[in-house]
Amino acid sequence: MMKTLEYTDYGQVPAVAERPVPQAATSEVLVKVAGAAVNPLDTKIHAGYMTDFFPVAFPYVPGTDISGTIETVGDGVSDWKTGDEVIARLDPSKGGAFAEFAVVAADQLVRAPTSMPLAESAGLVTIGGTAWQILFEEFAVAPGQRVLVHGAAGPVGAFATQLAVQAGADVFVTASGADADYVRGLGATKVIDYQNQRFEDELSDIDLVIDTVGGDVEERSLKVLKQGGTLIATPMPPDEERARQAGVEAKFVFHMSDATKLGHVAERADHGVKVRLDRMVGLENGAEAFARQAAGEAKGKIIFKPRD
Repeated sequence: MMKTLEYTDYGQVPAVAERPVPQAATSEVLVKVAGAAVNPLDTKIHAGYMTDFFPVAFPYVPGTDISGTIETVGDGVSDWKTGDEVIARLDPSKGGAFAEFAVVAADQLVRAPTSMPLAESAGLVTIGGTAWQILFEEFAVAPGQRVLVHGAAGPVGAFATQLAVQAGADVFVTASGADADYVRGLGATKVIDYQNQRFEDELSDIDLVIDTVGGDVEERSLKVLKQGGTLIATPMPPDEERARQAGVEAKFVFHMSDATKLGHVAERADHGVKVRLDRMVGLENGAEAFARQAAGEAKGKIIFKPRD
């Protein structure tokens, strides 16, 4: 048997339960979970907001982002062996991350970076993949380009800032005054305190705006983009017609997981890109962790550590 964190209906408080340890089928592995990161998607699924995209069956063990050690390998798996340290993203509809063990398709596994504790590396998975998707798939960031990252102290914004700096871009960020030193430490050229400054008064000729905030930030960002520039948003789809009228392009990114992308993220982690940790908690703290994530109070990633 193993411990899980689960709920039996939308909105129900997540609680610890016991379930049989799952078995790895053909082309799968069983991972002993070291860490499992909480994402905004987890709280949206929990609230019932994502039923059209990610229908779930109850009882549901939430969570997608894991790190851990391979416990057993199923038939047909030749590239992985017991004891390998890995990270992976699970199918949101199936969930399963917030547990002591999880079954993962072998083709979704990536070797965990060696630059951070194994449990913490779970925090790379969705935020790193989203940032990579923005900068290198939806855009093609290049040395010397001017990039503006909104919400740079948040998980995706911080990772995107670091990736853009590594790519040689000139990176400007918005953050609160309390987070100024943190985001400056990520390599940002200029930090704009959004509580006391208007970024559109400080910047111009931006090639790429990464908007992790939404609201009026989107419309205001169109003013700082150069003609032909690009705005990429993560909270909700931007107004593409308004962007066209301003002579720029606007896109929406929803993270699409694959092992190739995650492999790039793990490589970048081993070259210095870091994850901001809010806290490490046990499964018994599930209700508090979900509430903290849903309220937007987390300063970084909340990571479940199923075992002491």
